[in-house]
Amino acid sequence: MAGQLSSTPVTMLGCDMREVELAAALLDLGADLRLVGFPEDERLKRALHFSDAREAVRGTEAVIAPMSSTDAAGRVTAHMGDSGLVIDLTDAIALLASGTPLLIGVARPIIRGLAAQYNLRLVEMAEIPEIAILNSVPTAEGAIQVAMENTEITIHNSRCLVMGFGRCGTTLARSLLALGARVTVCSRSAQDLAGAYALGCEPLPITGLSARRDFEIIFNTIPAMVLPRSYLRHLERGTVIVDIASGPGGTDFAAAEQLGLKAIHALSLPGRVAPKTAAAILIKTIPRLLENLLGEEEHGSES
Repeated sequence: MAGQLSSTPVTMLGCDMREVELAAALLDLGADLRLVGFPEDERLKRALHFSDAREAVRGTEAVIAPMSSTDAAGRVTAHMGDSGLVIDLTDAIALLASGTPLLIGVARPIIRGLAAQYNLRLVEMAEIPEIAILNSVPTAEGAIQVAMENTEITIHNSRCLVMGFGRCGTTLARSLLALGARVTVCSRSAQDLAGAYALGCEPLPITGLSARRDFEIIFNTIPAMVLPRSYLRHLERGTVIVDIASGPGGTDFAAAEQLGLKAIHALSLPGRVAPKTAAAILIKTIPRLLENLLGEEEHGSES
């Protein structure tokens, strides 16, 4: 691994503590690291620090954008280092050579389109099974923490609804059950509903959601509008919604506010509530992934 990454120019744009730890690991593997929006850290002194993403990507062989991804316009706001620095990933993409690996948590449509336009090798890190499965644990714990901080009841014996039964939904439902919650899982998939029932949850087809309004805490994992005003207006005012779906989420947040409901869009939970664990997941997977991507690129150029 070190041989493949040694002296390889790699650019990292924006970070939370997960990416700081990953950057330190890549430096230990010998990468020629260029950083934008990173803090002053003793372990990162060997890296080159930039304030302009366009300068940082010139001649790079791979780009790593944050797990927390970008806004809808393709911008990353640095919360460490040059705090408040806005990194325009769209500008940087235009300078990348064809075939350059671009790693990001989840690619917004604008990033996906530009990656295709410039023939980049887009990798959505949050979709890599190993990362997604491991990340579901701190995500579930973080979502429960957010719920506990915003309710006046215990999780034990609370009426909880989990929207979606993917990796995060499954881990979340299992964790809630372990805490003694009464858990209902809502999904479109008959297979998911069967899995929820086998786990000990009450299954609820999404077509039947409108008839169920008795939940005290709702967790949403579905990145589509599944909690619209037409449903929210029937909920009790004390209901708390924790939406962990990628932006813009699956809740009508404006309607929730107008209706007096507490709805929290809780994003990037692994990096917020368990940065060391989240960093360990990236350190375990990303260097190996980079090695494979760069090795494939080198093999392709030789042939």
